[in-house]
Amino acid sequence: MLILESAAFQNSLGNLAVVTYQPGETIIADGSKTGRLLILKKGTVTIEKDGTEIAKVTEPGAIFGELSVLLDQPHAADVRALESSQFHVANATTLLEQNPMAVLYVATVLAHRLENANHALIQ
Repeated sequence: MLILESAAFQNSLGNLAVVTYQPGETIIADGSKTGRLLILKKGTVTIEKDGTEIAKVTEPGAIFGELSVLLDQPHAADVRALESSQFHVANATTLLEQNPMAVLYVATVLAHRLENANHALIQ
């Protein structure tokens, strides 16, 4: 089984810009198309759809924007900072072409989400 550690992936991001968002700031706007991947370095964010909170994320290494990039469609939800939050910011195409670890990491994150969704449907 192939498992990729979040810390190993984050260590590979050292050359990316780090951007800080303050509480209440929109990080990704629903309906926008940025072409960026944002990887949470530290902080807490909320994911909202039509004003309803879908999730709260605090885990370093959480990635945002991947579905928009992979499906070539606009972002499907708002992401807002709940506290001062730092992100590694990358041009998605460049990162995925130049960092094979990033491709594997995104695939692993998506596989975990699918597994969790399947588990929730079964219960």
